[in-house]
Amino acid sequence: MRTRLGIEALPRRPDLEAARELLRSYRPHCEEQAHTQARMLAFIDEHPLDAHRRTQLTGHLTASALLIDASGTRALLTHHRKLNRWLQLGGHCDGDANLAGAALREALEESGIPELCIDPMPIDLDIHSIPARPGEPEHLHLDTRFVVHAPAGAMERLSEESHALAWVTPHELEALSTDESVRRLFRLFFG
Repeated sequence: MRTRLGIEALPRRPDLEAARELLRSYRPHCEEQAHTQARMLAFIDEHPLDAHRRTQLTGHLTASALLIDASGTRALLTHHRKLNRWLQLGGHCDGDANLAGAALREALEESGIPELCIDPMPIDLDIHSIPARPGEPEHLHLDTRFVVHAPAGAMERLSEESHALAWVTPHELEALSTDESVRRLFRLFFG
């Protein structure tokens, strides 16, 4: 069994060296992932003070979680309020360079499920564009993705960030409005 950590083991780290170390230790599963890893490390080098803050308007580091149920057969997805599609849980680091900690905090907040635990090694990396909105230009999210595990009997609770939450099997994913990066996460975890 891989290591699983709770939120108490993942203190906030403002220094971007924590993110740099994690990204360097990531073992890409394909050439595209190696290219994404190199782009993310270069972005941190280009923005050594604020790559993990929303105030970096060209883009910023984000962290997300594929939240798996206790049976290991379903993942919790959110129908994201702003983007209006089904996505994994996650969001902005807001100055926290402990990317696993940021992903787990986002999963706790967006799912409402206590006692989640995370595998602290990323499963995937993704860079995607976020459309412009009033007061916010189009920008990049440089996302580090983790697997988070829910305890048995977990009951999700909708947050204001979502239209809906749903436990989804790999077969059910096909019917949802989502993107290729979410489908890739499902393939990586479920096979």
